[in-house]
Amino acid sequence: MYKVAIIDDEPLIVEGLCRTMPWEKWDCQLTGFAYNGKEGLEMIRKERPDIIISDINMPELDGLKMIAALKSEFPDMQLIILTGYREFEYAREAISLGVARFLLKPSKMNELEEAMEEVTRRLMQSEEHFPTASLLTEEDTTENAEDVSYHNEANSFIVKNALEYIRDNSQEKLRLVDVADQVYVSQWHLSKLLNKHTGKTFSDILNSARIDKAKELLNDPSLRICDVAEMVGFQDLAHFSRVFKKIENMSANEYRNTKSKL
Repeated sequence: MYKVAIIDDEPLIVEGLCRTMPWEKWDCQLTGFAYNGKEGLEMIRKERPDIIISDINMPELDGLKMIAALKSEFPDMQLIILTGYREFEYAREAISLGVARFLLKPSKMNELEEAMEEVTRRLMQSEEHFPTASLLTEEDTTENAEDVSYHNEANSFIVKNALEYIRDNSQEKLRLVDVADQVYVSQWHLSKLLNKHTGKTFSDILNSARIDKAKELLNDPSLRICDVAEMVGFQDLAHFSRVFKKIENMSANEYRNTKSKL
């Protein structure tokens, strides 16, 4: 049987779906539900459902980031979005990330049933292509062109947001797990994505972002190099100096002197 999970911050909707949907019609079983995005993600990682019916406009949740995270970590998982958020561009982006159906509240029963027909059909097709999926690697199970497209789109979306967060917060004492929390994936998964898309480790990316900011600050002659190092997030000058020279092939002082002559 296919496992189904429901996530919505409106208890009446969760309870209504649980009781009124004829799950056995599609050989499905309701295995979990949650009333907010954070609990929902925890439940999903624990239960590993095949189908998720979820709102995306919930407190403390970025719906598009959640969709991307789920399609990246669980590419075969089918997502049905049930929401009152009516922005067309948002819906278009959600579908590009791999959402199977985007339904607006209040939805009619026949719309929900059609969505269930579609996602169970997709799951059956996936099983026909990969009958021993549990023995295959992630790359093997995403050979279907449409699935690969969604998977790659989700991965790129996650990396883009992760890099943006690193740049904006590079001066902080930033850890990989802090960035992973922002894009709703595990730190292991994020590390793999960053390396695949950029060819760099998290530490390299963070250091590059800090050095970029340092180069801007070095244009101000009133700032001492030790002040610049601290302002961009380095704990000591020696570490800053080593990283700067490794990336720029010159010391921070040489860089400042070179720029002052231009």
